Amino acid sequence: MVLAKSASHDVIASERQLADLIRQIQAADRVALDTEADSLHSYREKLCLLQISTPPAVILSNVEGSRGTASNVALPGSSTSLGMTVQSVCDFIVDPLSDLDLEPLRQALEPREIVLHAADYDLRMLRRGLNFTASRIFDTVIAVRLLGIREFSLGALVKRFFGVELHKHSQKANWALRPLPPRMLKYAVDDVHYLLPLAAKLEEDLERVHRRDWFQQSCERAIELAATERERIQDELWRIAGAGALDPHTGAVLRALWQWRETEAELADRPPFHILQNHELLKAADIFISGHVPDYKHFSARRRQTFREAAKIALQSPQSEWPVMRRRSGSRPTEEMRRRADQLRERRDKAAAQLGLEPSFIASRGALEAIAADSARATALLVPWQRKLIGMEE
Repeated sequence: MVLAKSASHDVIASERQLADLIRQIQAADRVALDTEADSLHSYREKLCLLQISTPPAVILSNVEGSRGTASNVALPGSSTSLGMTVQSVCDFIVDPLSDLDLEPLRQALEPREIVLHAADYDLRMLRRGLNFTASRIFDTVIAVRLLGIREFSLGALVKRFFGVELHKHSQKANWALRPLPPRMLKYAVDDVHYLLPLAAKLEEDLERVHRRDWFQQSCERAIELAATERERIQDELWRIAGAGALDPHTGAVLRALWQWRETEAELADRPPFHILQNHELLKAADIFISGHVPDYKHFSARRRQTFREAAKIALQSPQSEWPVMRRRSGSRPTEEMRRRADQLRERRDKAAAQLGLEPSFIASRGALEAIAADSARATALLVPWQRKLIGMEE
């Protein structure tokens, strides 16, 4: 069964268009969302696009009068593998960068079940850009992994269930550009267009294998995790991969260069890696310590000067100001902890083989080792169905 490809879409950027969309959402219990941000093109990423699909029943009764922002997509046949009669989906694109009050949209979305693919990033972007916190989600990645499907990218799932190849040509595009070209709008719509029919199919399959409760537990945990601010200790951010192997003086230079890079990235409103990549920062710190001066052709005269000045100050800093270089923290596991971890791993692998699931989806190696060291961590690291499968029943 092939789902017809979606048409090009106008971007909702007026109050009247937004009001039409809100009426569509308010008549639905479940809508699909996807987001696009500019993380590869700006210093502080922002929500640049919000794609929304509303369900078929809503479209049939409400779509008239929507000005070019919706398209019907038929699922042919009187009865499909999705277990539905002839249906259609309707897609919208909202521009968060336009001068629109999106508070009514947030209020309309909040009580509804939101279908997402790999929910964590989108939920964090929606909270940051729309002050939106989901009350219920349907994460299609969680669903397919509970069904034992190993290829769970959106492209792989759309091809598997609908026979359509998605083109990922705009994956790294700058979504803050305005106006967006039609090919980018098409890419954006494709990312949300298939989610509602996909969720309907996956929901059927989860019921069939009696894993709907497991699915709900995992989705609720995903909401909790996305609502938690990731703690970032400002003075530790410069400790990039490879920093732990440096001596304290080189570490001081690396720290100075990292701070210089942050300043430059903010001034240019570009991601830090556009200024200098992490491996180049490490290499530059070593070169400065060796008494030489690294150079980069893409640096302007001003940037080259500030780069060298930052390193010079760090090179001349007293030892008392050098950072303490820490190797990987944590005590070595005891024999009992290793035995316990092996026991948990055996239970996990046996359950995974019986259920056709990826072992790491039941519990990662890190989670098992943490639980082996402290069984009280099981509740924080695993949801009830996962704990039961490794023998950590409450």
